[in-house]
Order: sequence, then C-alpha cells, then structure tokens
Amino acid sequence: MTEPDNRPDGEGANPDGAVPATPRPMIERIGLAAIALLLAALFAFMAIAAFVGGEPFLGVMSGIGCMMVVWVGGLTLLRGR
Repeated sequence: MTEPDNRPDGEGANPDGAVPATPRPMIERIGLAAIALLLAALFAFMAIAAFVGGEPFLGVMSGIGCMMVVWVGGLTLLRGR
C-alpha cells in the first residue's frame, strides 16, 4: 500500500496515475503525417500491383489500408494528439 501524496501543488491527486493529455508539437505532427504518407504510398502501390496482377481482393484490401493510413495521418496532423 502506498502513502497518499499530500503535495500542495496538487500533483499526485489522480488515483489511477493517468497523465492529462497534452497536444503534440507541430514538428512531431508533421513528421508523423510524413510517415503516414509514405506508408499510404506503399499501400497504394501494392493495390495497383495487385489489380494489375489479377488479385482484386488484395487490391481492395490494400486500397482500404491506404485510405485508413491517410485518414489517421490527417487526424494526427489536425488534432495533434
């Protein structure tokens, strides 16, 4: 059992130890969005190659993966968390 934290600044008052969320710096958001764009380009290339190679299921799944990565990259850039 741990002793209660009675600091006057209020830190340690959260019993579950959760840290409040702070927005990511802009440079970090831009870097994460750039990585997402690279991964989306790879998914798009795989989708095109799959359709050309006669594998429509793989093409559709890769296309969906591309859209999901672009979506999450955009959310990361705009929301900042």
